[in-house]
Amino acid sequence: MAYTEWGPHESARTVICVHGLTRNSRDFDFLAQYLAQRGMRVIAPDLPGRGRSERLPHAQDYATPAYLSAMAGLLARVNVPQVDWVGTSLGGHIGMELAALPGAPIRRLVLNDFGARIKGRALNRLGNYLRLDQRFRSVQELEGHLRKIYEPFGVLTDKQWQHMAEHSAALGSDGYYGHNYDPAIKSLFLWPMMLDITLWHVWERVACPVLILRGEHSDLLLSGTVARMRQRGIAAAKGLVQAVEIPGCGHAPSLMAVEQMRLIEAFLTNEQMSAEATSV
Repeated sequence: MAYTEWGPHESARTVICVHGLTRNSRDFDFLAQYLAQRGMRVIAPDLPGRGRSERLPHAQDYATPAYLSAMAGLLARVNVPQVDWVGTSLGGHIGMELAALPGAPIRRLVLNDFGARIKGRALNRLGNYLRLDQRFRSVQELEGHLRKIYEPFGVLTDKQWQHMAEHSAALGSDGYYGHNYDPAIKSLFLWPMMLDITLWHVWERVACPVLILRGEHSDLLLSGTVARMRQRGIAAAKGLVQAVEIPGCGHAPSLMAVEQMRLIEAFLTNEQMSAEATSV
């Protein structure tokens, strides 16, 4: 498994940033540089089958057990007693699962547009574009495609879109560009999702401080779910759950905007957030 690292190795705070379903570690370059400039060590892995990481032998292996095993290996390599976790979508799911384990090494958890109930219709939307056979004549053509399907990420600069495209592109033997992830991942979405996915049994065991970021227009994480998460479980009972709604975004906020980076920095450094910011 490949990963990208920023900041001082000897830092007192190590932040693990984990991407979404078909993305990769380089989505966090902007956030990582921001946090590294403030003295934090930041590590962003490519999940198995994404980016520079090796692909798994069977499509059905792309599931929670394999991701938890991969992250356990990464945490062992990092070799620090505690880490902070920033997870977007699938990365949030993995972080929640780890944080729910006894003796979990996660000190603080940021869930970026992921929660204890995930809407099936949103997963169907993701599956619809995953099932397309997409080939592009250039990185620029791929960038145009990314600007359409990732419009819910919010307002990005041209430099940020170009960065995403460069690290999303994989040149095939036919001379065309495809996405930089294992096509076998698509097989997980061959059939429509009829029901929502519920993870309350996981969420209720999370005991560390949590910051939930929800895109204002997210169809995957509903505001009602966030409200319930602030009432249910160990962390909620201790008053350790904060939530912020990010305006102008759907699923999921890019974490490339300075305002979003500042929210994460404030949470990780235990600064008091305003009452307005902590309401959904």
